[in-house]
Amino acid sequence: MTRYLFTPPAPASLPVRGSDARFPVGRIFCVGRNYHAHAIEMGAPVDKATMQPFYFIKDAASLLESGATLPYPPGTCDLQHEMELVVAIGAAGFRVSEAEAEHLVWGYACGLDMTRRDLQLVARQAGRPWDLAKNFEHAAVLSEITPKAGPDVLQAGAITLQVNGLTRQSGNLAQLIWSIPELIADLSRFYHLQPGDLIFTGTPEGVSAVVPGDRLSGSIEGVGELTLTIGEGE
Repeated sequence: MTRYLFTPPAPASLPVRGSDARFPVGRIFCVGRNYHAHAIEMGAPVDKATMQPFYFIKDAASLLESGATLPYPPGTCDLQHEMELVVAIGAAGFRVSEAEAEHLVWGYACGLDMTRRDLQLVARQAGRPWDLAKNFEHAAVLSEITPKAGPDVLQAGAITLQVNGLTRQSGNLAQLIWSIPELIADLSRFYHLQPGDLIFTGTPEGVSAVVPGDRLSGSIEGVGELTLTIGEGE
């Protein structure tokens, strides 16, 4: 029996729709600028013909389940929401083809990639990593995992986010620049993908700031819903 110097944290996990078992979460990969309109609003248009997807990682410790309250994080005056489809990986894969990629998908979730936008812009202008902007406590908000219904991966479906009942983001999964199979195949060139990995697939346009007291409600057609309340800072 292994003896630890202090009690290790409990494994990160998410509920699964229709099951009392939970989905253990490993790595959280996030794709940047995967909707054209969002890329334009961020001042960085994407040309798929000449560019490749790029990624950043959130620690599993940043996970926060839907329905919770997120304390306004320190170090920022511009906390923004990014509503996203999240792909849950259920099988190992390395250097897989796009045709093989669908077999790695176990299910889907709704996700919020919460972002300290002011810190991100400072890092971007200085050519520095985005860790402080993207990887912080409670920065990955997730709904329950919905098991994949059939052999094919999602190709379309409305994705929306409301703040205090007003629509802020509205798009469709059909607008993804890089599809789910393309993203999985590309990521698997660099990583041995494993069961429990999650992939945030990008956000539509309409990202904007939230403040304490705001109530967020997001949905993705065929996947589910999530809610989040922004609390006072600690």
